[in-house]
Amino acid sequence: MRRRIVPALLLPLPLLLSACVSSHSADKSGAAGNTDGKGDVTLNVGDQKGNDEAVLRAAGELKNLPYKIKWSTFTSGPPILEAVSAKAVDIGGVGNTPPVFAAAAKSHIKVVGAKHGTTDGEAILVRKDSPLKKTADLKGKTVAVAQGSSANYQLVASLRKVGLSIKDVKVSYLQPADALAAFSRGKVDAWAIWDPYTAQAQRQTHARVLTTGKGVTNGLNFQVANPSSLDDKKKTKVIKDYLERLRRAQKWVYKHPEAWAKVWGRETGLPYEVALDAVKRTNGTRVYTAVDKSAIASEQEIADTFAELKLTPRRFHFADYVDTRFNGGLPPSSTAPRTFGKGS
Repeated sequence: MRRRIVPALLLPLPLLLSACVSSHSADKSGAAGNTDGKGDVTLNVGDQKGNDEAVLRAAGELKNLPYKIKWSTFTSGPPILEAVSAKAVDIGGVGNTPPVFAAAAKSHIKVVGAKHGTTDGEAILVRKDSPLKKTADLKGKTVAVAQGSSANYQLVASLRKVGLSIKDVKVSYLQPADALAAFSRGKVDAWAIWDPYTAQAQRQTHARVLTTGKGVTNGLNFQVANPSSLDDKKKTKVIKDYLERLRRAQKWVYKHPEAWAKVWGRETGLPYEVALDAVKRTNGTRVYTAVDKSAIASEQEIADTFAELKLTPRRFHFADYVDTRFNGGLPPSSTAPRTFGKGS
């Protein structure tokens, strides 16, 4: 249970439940959801509220499915990967950090798809009246961050970029609900976090961005499948089609940011303005790419960093947890994210 209840205005409960971090939620089980399509093959998909099912439905990509998709909703990335490893679901979408922790735990997973977006929404925030002006000013200060999250890596990498280490700051490991409360009340000097929380904090607490993940984090998200599902020829064919539908849906998001922001806000409890900010800065900029050597090397760096910090139990080769058969025709993972013009 959370140690305190945060006002609904600051953190909608559905959004809180969809936070993608490495620590396990008290409720790991996937809630049974919708079933779409028809046919003799069923693809079991692990999802988070407001993510893949929502965007596929909004983009019209769940119409005329020649196979069934059975959706199970989880609270975050790590429980999805637990379900993938246990064969409870065939595939699920997660951020760039849960696969590192799952692989370190020797889970049965294979990364099969990637998308690359901007890292402008991955930020270290300070209050608007904070005297801190640059990353180096964090030395000796207290920074809130979710342990083992993508923001945790961003904090380490951002400090390293200016010649500091994680030991040069006082780290307060807090999940987003507690971190927002501590940040708002001045209990911490800074908060390392990601969109849409960044957009929410800016809109509702007038937080100021000290630095972003630009140049220090990879901006990747992944689709991860169970190896046994990939050994099934029928399932493999269905997974290929599913990934193609996700790619088309992502293009739809870019072309219809306002429409998607309305759906996303409704699904997660985000105010429309906050959702639109996050869509145009981060969510809508993503491009599906190959899971190539560059992506693997970037994830290896994250894995090695967490191993050095002793946040994971062992070192391993991230490439051992990747299946590249679905890369055909996709651009490299270094492909620039989409951008929204002022008139969009």
